[in-house]
Amino acid sequence: MTPDTIDFQIMWNRLIAVVEEQATTLIRTAFSTSVREAGDLSAGLFDRQGRMMAQAVTGTPGHVNAMAESVGHFIEHIGPQNIFDGDVYLTNDPWMGTGHLHDITVVTPVFRKGVHIGFFASTAHVVDIGGRGFGPDGREVYEEGLLIPISKFAERGQVNDMLIRIVRANVRTPDQTVGDLYSLAACNAAGDRRLHAMLDEFGIDDLDGLSEFILTASRRATEAAIARVPTGTYRNTMTVDGFEAPVEMVVTLEAQGAIIRADFTGTSGMSSFGVNVPEVYTRAYACYALKCAIAPEVPNNAGSLAPFVITAPEGSILAARRPAPVSVRHVLGHLVPDVVLGALHLAMPGTVPAEGASALWNIQISARPADPDSGLPPAEILMFNSGGTGARPTLDGLSATAFPSGVSTMSVEATEHVGPIIVWRKDLRPNSGGAGATRGGLGQIIEIGARDGYELWFNAMFDRVHHPARGREGGGPGAPGRVELSDGTTLKPKGRQPIPQGLRLRLSLPGGGGYGNPAARDRLALRADIEAGLIDPETAVCDDGQDPKSD
Repeated sequence: MTPDTIDFQIMWNRLIAVVEEQATTLIRTAFSTSVREAGDLSAGLFDRQGRMMAQAVTGTPGHVNAMAESVGHFIEHIGPQNIFDGDVYLTNDPWMGTGHLHDITVVTPVFRKGVHIGFFASTAHVVDIGGRGFGPDGREVYEEGLLIPISKFAERGQVNDMLIRIVRANVRTPDQTVGDLYSLAACNAAGDRRLHAMLDEFGIDDLDGLSEFILTASRRATEAAIARVPTGTYRNTMTVDGFEAPVEMVVTLEAQGAIIRADFTGTSGMSSFGVNVPEVYTRAYACYALKCAIAPEVPNNAGSLAPFVITAPEGSILAARRPAPVSVRHVLGHLVPDVVLGALHLAMPGTVPAEGASALWNIQISARPADPDSGLPPAEILMFNSGGTGARPTLDGLSATAFPSGVSTMSVEATEHVGPIIVWRKDLRPNSGGAGATRGGLGQIIEIGARDGYELWFNAMFDRVHHPARGREGGGPGAPGRVELSDGTTLKPKGRQPIPQGLRLRLSLPGGGGYGNPAARDRLALRADIEAGLIDPETAVCDDGQDPKSD
């Protein structure tokens, strides 16, 4: 039987369920809290040419859209003649994967009746990969941990024991890290089983026809959406903190027919520290921003990504060359959508939000016994935190919400369970959202200390401290972030630092920018803000120019 259009559409919908089960398997079996609790992962199905057919909704754009490129690298490096049933491949090469060493990408070929028909792929962030640990202090990628080139984790079903031994010998958390490798392989295997059940049901033995249907339909729909963007060239600039000096992010969008080009020429050069971004990660988030605003209803796959052409000059901080340090490439990578959407606002006013906190305020904590002879075990703790999003043209921004990464907040209980820390405070930060007709989302205030018998070091990787999120169309800026100790001592927003015994680390996360004239904010909404504790009356008078007590 030859499938018709209706069959292909049904199978397309079923594929989403297949890759969602793949992602769910990874969440259920993962060792790292960043995967289990925050969903810092991706999962997807690819045809035998390495083109992404479907992705799980669970996951981050940086992983998913970068993984859409990485499978092609696997095919090229392994070679079609060396792809066998029962194989599993992996890498954490930042330029072949998703941008830094802490992300492991695992690819598994799919065989049906002895014939290779496609691939499943997945990516997850592991808690440790050796080197300096997850932080920006490295001066070369060699300092940042173990780089695993594209390799066979398993060949014809036989796991590569030497590779496992090398990983275990080079990381601080061998059981967790190796456990996550097996979790990634298991999630691909779950997708494989579900795919075969679907193919059995529809009586087909390959993915070729379905792939062409999906990719062609998606590309056409995306091109039709792009064609509605006014033809023209639109430019935006944005200054962010960087590490040793502020970074200028510059983008020029060119809308021409069914293609949109984003060129980052003019962006600052590479940093000496690990805030550099491989171009694959820049492309991932630039595409995500454009697709969210222009074609949000079109499923994400190789076809819908193809009309977005993203380039950055090699050697810029958004297209870092080997062996640049790239450990915390997310800090600037998560800010790429803000600069892109700022340019798109010129073409499509009233569509995109104001700037937000955007970059996750991840924190990696190393807990060590204060007395080396105490017998207490060391621990590595990774915690994801989010500031406020920018206000939207008709709605307020979201508080303590991860955009554009989309990861979930990690619960305090889960974080305290994996290491000897206490989260003493975690609540919304009043007055941190930018004023406007619609208000920016709020950041958070978080306080963290050590349990008895331990001392803490932490890797700071925070932005929007010196250059807060800007409002749009007259909206006010969000509050800048702060990094300090509980006694008020100011700390650096980036780099490894101690938390002295008896003190706590206090993080004040940035808020999102406001949208529109603050004086135009609805008075009932303003009063509701005050009643909810989001803003105090004095700030309302100062920022909004309104007295909430007056009629």
